[in-house]
Amino acid sequence: MGIVRTGAADKFNELVADFGQNPISIINEAGLCSAQFRDPNTYIACSKLAELLEIAALRCQQPSFGIQLAQRQSLRALGDLPMLVARAQTVGEALTHINDYLYLQSSAASIHLSRRGERICITLELDIESKRGITQLLQMSVAQMAKFVASILNIEVQLIALHLQQRFLVSHSKSQASNLPDIYVGESFNGIWLKANLLSSKNHQDQHALDRHFQEHFQYLQNRYPNDLAAQTSDMIGRLLPSGECSIERVAKALNLHPRVLQLRLKDDSTSYRQILQHVRQTLAEHYLQSERYSITDIALQLGYAEIAVFSRHFKTWTGLSPSQWRSQFHSSA
Repeated sequence: MGIVRTGAADKFNELVADFGQNPISIINEAGLCSAQFRDPNTYIACSKLAELLEIAALRCQQPSFGIQLAQRQSLRALGDLPMLVARAQTVGEALTHINDYLYLQSSAASIHLSRRGERICITLELDIESKRGITQLLQMSVAQMAKFVASILNIEVQLIALHLQQRFLVSHSKSQASNLPDIYVGESFNGIWLKANLLSSKNHQDQHALDRHFQEHFQYLQNRYPNDLAAQTSDMIGRLLPSGECSIERVAKALNLHPRVLQLRLKDDSTSYRQILQHVRQTLAEHYLQSERYSITDIALQLGYAEIAVFSRHFKTWTGLSPSQWRSQFHSSA
C-alpha cells in the first residue's frame, strides 16, 4: 500500500470552502480526520488521498479539482523535493535523480523520461488502486510535477501543458480557466513534454524560496521539538545534507540563531554540532546501506561528502567496517 504526505494536499480546505462546501465533512467521508492534515509530514494511504480528491471533485462539481488544487499550491506541497535537487547542475540531472527522493513525497509515485526526437516525454506513474478511481490524484500530481519543472527552468508554469489519459474534462468557468495551463485529455500518457535542449539548462534555485521553506520548517520544528535544540539541529542537518549546503552557519540560520549561540546552547545540552552531525550521518548511512538501491557513491553524496574515500574512512571509524563490508554483513545476517 503506497503512502503519501498529507502536505501534498495543501490548500485543500481553502479550495473546497471557496466552492461553498465543507472540507471537514469531505475529509470525514473519505475515512480521514482533519488532525491528520495539521502536520504536512504525516503520511496517509495514497488510496485515501485519491478518494478524498474524488469526493471533493463531485461535491464541488469541478472535474478539474486536482489541477485547480495544484495551481493554488506553492512548492511547499512537495516537501523537501525542491531542496534535495538543489545541488544538481542541470535540469536534466535534477530530473534524472528526482526518483531517488520521490519516496519522501509518495511511495507510489515514479517519474520516467524518454526521448522522442527533439522532445522529452516526462511521464508520471502512480501505483495505486482506489474504489473511486485516481483521476483527481493524477491531475494534481501531474500539475505539481509541471510546477516543479517550471521552477527549475525558471519559467511560468502556465507555459507547460498538461497531458492526461482521462477521456473527458468539462470546461472551467472563465475566472478559473485564466489561471490554468493548457490541458490535453485522451492522451497516451500522464505527464508533460519538454524540448530536449532544455535538459542542459542550468538548474535554477530560488534562494529566497528555499529560505522561506526553512523558515516554515523552523516553525514546524518548534512545535514538534519544543525546547529540544539538539533534536531540531539533528532534523535540520538531515534535511540539508543532500543539498550539499550543510554547514553550522546554514543550520544556525535555519534555526534563527547565530552559529556561536548554537554552539554554546548545544554545549549546555552536553553535546555539540560535530557530534550531532556524525550521529545523523551514521544513522542515515546505515539506513541507505540496508537497501541495494543506493550505490556507495550515491550515499556519500546524500551525506554531503564530496569524496567517497572520505565517507568510507569516516564510516569505518564509526563502525569498524567499510560501507561495503557493513552492507554485506547486514544482508548476510538478514
